[in-house]
Amino acid sequence: MRTAHAVAAVREAEGALMAELPDGVLMQRAAAGLAAACAGLLRRDGRSAGVYGSRVVVLAGSGDNGGDALYAGARLAARGVVVTAIAAAPRIHEGGAAALRACGGRVIEAGGAGLNPAVTSAIEGADLIVDGLLGIGGRGGLREPAAQLAKAARGSRAPVVAVDLPSGIDADSGEAAGAAIQADVTVTFGTLKPGLLIDPGASHAGVVELVDIGLAAHLAKPDVAAPQAADVGAWLPRPSAESDKYRRGVLGIVAGSDRFTGAAQLSVGGAIRGGAGMVRLVSAETAVAVVRQHWPEAVITTIGAGQTGAEVIHTAGQVQAWVAGPGMGTDAAAAGRLEAVLATELPVLVDADGITLLADADHRKRLLRRASPTLITPHAGELARLLGADRADIEAHRLRFVTQAAKELGCTVLLKGSTTVIAAPQQDHPVLVNSTGTSWLATAGSGDVLSGLAGSLLAQGLEPQHAAAAAAFLHGIAARLSADGVTGETGGAEAAGAAQGAPIGASDLLSALPAATRVVKAAADT
Repeated sequence: MRTAHAVAAVREAEGALMAELPDGVLMQRAAAGLAAACAGLLRRDGRSAGVYGSRVVVLAGSGDNGGDALYAGARLAARGVVVTAIAAAPRIHEGGAAALRACGGRVIEAGGAGLNPAVTSAIEGADLIVDGLLGIGGRGGLREPAAQLAKAARGSRAPVVAVDLPSGIDADSGEAAGAAIQADVTVTFGTLKPGLLIDPGASHAGVVELVDIGLAAHLAKPDVAAPQAADVGAWLPRPSAESDKYRRGVLGIVAGSDRFTGAAQLSVGGAIRGGAGMVRLVSAETAVAVVRQHWPEAVITTIGAGQTGAEVIHTAGQVQAWVAGPGMGTDAAAAGRLEAVLATELPVLVDADGITLLADADHRKRLLRRASPTLITPHAGELARLLGADRADIEAHRLRFVTQAAKELGCTVLLKGSTTVIAAPQQDHPVLVNSTGTSWLATAGSGDVLSGLAGSLLAQGLEPQHAAAAAAFLHGIAARLSADGVTGETGGAEAAGAAQGAPIGASDLLSALPAATRVVKAAADT
């Protein structure tokens, strides 16, 4: 599990640790870790001759991150690196600047309305650029001349290393209110910051390396966490010798309609591939025919003419959790079936058309009255309708809105998007972030697979936040394996940080889910 702490928690932990240490030790620990990471990059980068004789530019602001960067620059200069620090503020860290000069480095001013020509030349000729413009306390986009320096760094051939987090990114939310550094690597200290895990901050951070500076003993519970393959593999239920189809979990799915037959087929497939011992589908006759062709193991209840929601749900038989929504429609009959599902005392996942129906005041009241676990899986537009908010605001402030929704609706919320974030209604639970998403998942029906997969994990006994996080992780791995043409156990959970391969359809996810499950279980077993 990769854990992240908000700025207030980091400041409190730093204060407690600094009270135990001589003055300046914490900054030197950070500088040593940063310098080691930079030296490693210089050794691996074929564009430079290694550490000795390479050229490093430090972008130094007025805060402690600038001090970390300057002290790291001094350590590199002592090893024969040609280090140029660019002062982006009238005053930069005096001790760090003095240490750099003492080791043979130089400090130049950024310039006023336009960048100093010496600055432009240094950036263009750099083998590595270190971003120490702003720290975790920075708010808003970069101002001048920092914004110009960020633009120049992005246009350089040199890799960019951010100190603690990319300057211009909000540490607590990942939001970018304006110009920001685009880093290839971010070296962060003590603990990750939420903004490194949530887009757009995550996309700006590149590869994140954590340097231990001794904060762990002073940190409270994390605010945000990103489960890894081993975590997900440990959560997944494993059948025992005594298992049967009922002990492995029976999932009921209300999905599909005469118009949206594929939604039923995909959600049932996701549930079967997710390990449910039995899947009971409630759907319209046309959708039922499609599901029978693809998944003969599904137990099916066809909705009869004039049946009430309660009647058809009762007819389906005993289940241990329900999924309601994918392609089921939003008419009065569909609303009645959702009402009947919400009236049960079982775990329930609501998706797609079910979420649209939840915007109705009566259904929302039923949701709030539920004592049993509930999980909803909206995208930004669906959540906007539920909260009466603007979709663009939700996409720009994902962490804020997902926590607001979980609190106001009294249920676990999985917000889909470039970063999938999952908030529980319990205030002491960290928000979980999925790290395996890929743009290949932006295809019709992929959400139906996810709902069936997450629902199967609910039926197998996982609590909603873990069921949602595990499903999102497996969903992303399956997409990556499919896009790369991997059908077996190879590929791995860390396959391809950026979207690779070829376009896929939602049905491809179903084929790749067994391989994705093997990947995470292997990680848990090692």
